[in-house]
Order: sequence, then C-alpha cells, then structure tokens
Amino acid sequence: DLFLDPHRQYSCAYWAPGVETLEAAQEAKLAHIAAKLDLKPGQKLLDIGCGWGGLARYLHKVSGAEVLGVTLSEEQLKYARAEAERQGLTGVRYELIDYRAVTGQFDRIVSVGMFEHVGLPHYRQFFEVVERLLATDGVALLHTIARADGPGATDPWTAKYIFPGGYSPALSQIVPAIERAWLWITDIEVLRLHYGRTIACWYERCAAQEAAITALYDARFFRMWMFYLAAAESAFNNDGHMNVQIQLTKRRDTLPLTRDYIGETEKNYLGRQLPA
Repeated sequence: DLFLDPHRQYSCAYWAPGVETLEAAQEAKLAHIAAKLDLKPGQKLLDIGCGWGGLARYLHKVSGAEVLGVTLSEEQLKYARAEAERQGLTGVRYELIDYRAVTGQFDRIVSVGMFEHVGLPHYRQFFEVVERLLATDGVALLHTIARADGPGATDPWTAKYIFPGGYSPALSQIVPAIERAWLWITDIEVLRLHYGRTIACWYERCAAQEAAITALYDARFFRMWMFYLAAAESAFNNDGHMNVQIQLTKRRDTLPLTRDYIGETEKNYLGRQLPA
C-alpha cells in the first residue's frame, strides 16, 4: 500500500501515450491485457498466480466473466477475498491451490508475473497445464519478465534476498515449451522500457516512505529494498531485461485475423467508469 497502485499491481505497468501516473499506467495495463483476451459475456476465466486479486476483479467488471484466481499466498488470498466481498463481486472467487491441481475447462486463462517463479525444468508442464485447462476455442495470455540477451542466471544476491528460486527466461527458453504443448502463439509483444519506468515510480514512492517502511521493518530492510529496486530499474533500462506478453490459442482461427480489435477494445475499457 505504501508504494503500489490501488489495485496492488506488483508487475510491469503499461505506459501508453499520454499516461503520466503509475495509477493510470496500471489501469492501462489491465485494459491492455483484457483486450488481448478478447473477452465475451458468460465466459469462465482462470488467473494463474492472481496476487492481490486486482486483475481478476477488473476482468470480471469489464466482461461479466466468472473468474477464478489461484495463489499460493495465504496473505494474498485473505486480502483478495476480502476485497471482492467489499466490492460485492459474486462472480470472482479465489482459491489457495497450485495451478497444476486446478481442474475443469476455462474459456480464458491469464497469468501475470507468476511465470518467473515456475522454474526452467517446469516450463513444459506449465504450458501442458494451460493446454489441458483451455477450452478448444479459448485464449490464454502470459505476461512475464524475459531476457533479450539470451539465457542467463539469477544473480546470487537477488536469489537470496528477493526472489528465491526466481528466474527471468529468454524467449528461446519459453517458445520450445509452448511448441511441445501444441499451442499457437498468436501474438508476442515486447515491452522494452515500460518496467524501468514502473520501477522508477516504485523507487520514488519508497524513498518518500522511508520512515514508514523502516518502522514496519528496519533500516537494513529499507536499504536492501532500495538497492533491489535501483538494480532492477537499471536492468530494464540498461541490460537485457524486458517484459513480454504472449497470446496463445489451440486453434489458428480463434481470434480475428488482424490486431485491430485489441486497440479498439482497449479504448472501450479505458473509457468506462468502473466501481472501486
């Protein structure tokens, strides 16, 4: 709450033309993702790694879809359920469950900021699960940090203090797993400078909240957190880190033949006044 937007989106925002604030950029990200999912009324949607639940709530509001968000965090589950109840959203539910244990069929599947924690040995299984859960005419969207400079390794400091087991993959490591799951890659978008700008906002907000963050934790934690944010911003602005959004289907004719529908739908979503 001290440094994120009201949706608690702890992932790359989308700095569309004219967007100047973190809040607006995260709203734009939600609309961008929703548009790529090509949502239709009455659909069932799965959010793998739903975090604090903001994306699931947004997707339900703009489409009326029945949304299931799954997480392994008890704290996030508690918050997400309470927020859905506070907003009176009966079409959104959250479960504490490993995505591999989910059953049923879903018209749409989305995963934002979770794939970095899947682990390279499990990429094929991840996409096989997506293929199993996705309806024949369904659409899936993966939003993840990636590398433009090929396979690499998580530095020891980040692995110890920030993301134990985390890894940002190259596209050359993701795509083979998609191919083996017999899924169509229908669109790939590379977000080059978006995360650097997002993290810069987080850094500025944390710097302004030094006293509050230090009171919650301690000075050592604050120094560690600020070092992490500064290093991450540099990685996205100067090194090979980037974000990618990969759209997937089972059939080549599931989506419109051109990308025009994305921009048109996105503008429609951004023009709505949604209940908070």
